[in-house]
Amino acid sequence: MPAIETDSPLIVFITVCTKNRRPLLARDDVHRLLRAAWETANLWQVGRYVIMPDHLHLFAAPGMRPLESVRKWTSYWKSYVSRHWPRPTEQPLWQTDIWDTQLRAAESYSAKWAYVQNNPVRAGLVTSADAWSYQGEMNRLPWYR
Repeated sequence: MPAIETDSPLIVFITVCTKNRRPLLARDDVHRLLRAAWETANLWQVGRYVIMPDHLHLFAAPGMRPLESVRKWTSYWKSYVSRHWPRPTEQPLWQTDIWDTQLRAAESYSAKWAYVQNNPVRAGLVTSADAWSYQGEMNRLPWYR
């Protein structure tokens, strides 16, 4: 991840995939579990997110200083979810790595959110982004408009 600029808002866009891209995530109980994990892992705050069947996208901002590595934070909540997973035969759940990038401006946040929110539509899962149940916002992050 690039160096963090501490004098401006910091939002990181993160994508996490299931192991072998198995469609395990778009379920009500998993949605609740992920939100519980993100509440517990409060070193970073989750803003907007979309949970797809085999991956998820989220925006996060630091919850406290000093900054914890976003990769270490992601590893923590992935472990939390794995430990509390309701169907043990589906383990292992996650790909080892994640994809993350620091946003540079408010326009980046808005543009990325518009793209991410429409993932379920592009995948043919719903006809409008608002109809997708597995999305939300846990915290308002800087640059939110």
